[in-house]
Amino acid sequence: MLRSRVAAVVLAAAGLAGLTACAGGSGGSGTSAEPSGSADPTVVAVESGTITVFAAASLAEAFEELADRFEERHPEVDVVLNLGGSAALAQQIVAGAPADVFAAAAEPPMARVVDAALADGAAVFATNTLELVVPAGNPAGITGLADLARDELRIALCDESVPCGAAAASLLDAEGVDAAPDTLESDVKAVLTKVALGEVDAGLVYVTDVRAAGDAVEGVEVPAAASVVNRYPIADLVDAPHPAAAAAFRDFVTGREGRDVLERFGFGAP
Repeated sequence: MLRSRVAAVVLAAAGLAGLTACAGGSGGSGTSAEPSGSADPTVVAVESGTITVFAAASLAEAFEELADRFEERHPEVDVVLNLGGSAALAQQIVAGAPADVFAAAAEPPMARVVDAALADGAAVFATNTLELVVPAGNPAGITGLADLARDELRIALCDESVPCGAAAASLLDAEGVDAAPDTLESDVKAVLTKVALGEVDAGLVYVTDVRAAGDAVEGVEVPAAASVVNRYPIADLVDAPHPAAAAAFRDFVTGREGRDVLERFGFGAP
C-alpha cells in the first residue's frame, strides 16, 4: 500500500476534454533514446523542501521505493508522488499545475509538455508491455487475447486516451480481435482493481501491474504484446519549484540504482 505521500489524481469529467489528442502508445516525439543519467548521483547540493513528481499510475510501486531511497540520500527533501493517467497528468502540467518532475508511460504525453516549452531533455528510462490479467483462479477460463471478444465476459480496458489504452487498441487491432469492453478506465490501476475485486473477468494491463498485484490476480501471457512496447520518458520541468532537487531525482531514477529497482519491478531497459 502506498504511503500518505501519494496524491491520488481525481479526474473530473469536464477535465477530460482533449485527452485523446495528447495520448498514445509507443510513438511520439520530444524524447531522447537514452536516459541522461548514466550513473547514480553522488551527494549533491539540493534545496530543502518538497518536490512533486507527476508519474504514470503504472510506476506507483517502483517510484514509491525510489522516492524512499532518494529521501534517504537527501533527508532534507520530501518526495510527493502524484499518480494518474499520463495524458491527464500532462494536461494538468500544461494547465499550470505545480510540479518538479514528470514521468509518463508513453512518449506522446511527454511530447505535449515538451511542445508547451515546459520540459526539455526528456529521456526514456524504462519500457513495458501488456499482459492479460484475470482474478485469482481464472474463473472464466481465459486463455488468450481472443477471449476478450466473448460477449458473455465482462472486460475492462484502459481508455484509448491513456497509454495503456492506446497500446491495448494497437495490440487488439494487430491481432484482429474485436474486443467488447464493458468499462473503459482512466488509468491502468483502475483496470487492475476491477479485476482483483472480481468485478470483471479479464483486462489488459502492464506486466508490471500483474507482478505488483501478487496473489490477488493471475497473468495470462500474450506473446504478441512484445510488438507493442511502451517507452517511459522522464524530465524535470523548466519551471520546477525546486530545480536542483528535481534534476537530482531524475538522475537518480535514470541511474544505476534506479534501473535496478525498475528491473526488479518488471520494467524493461530503455
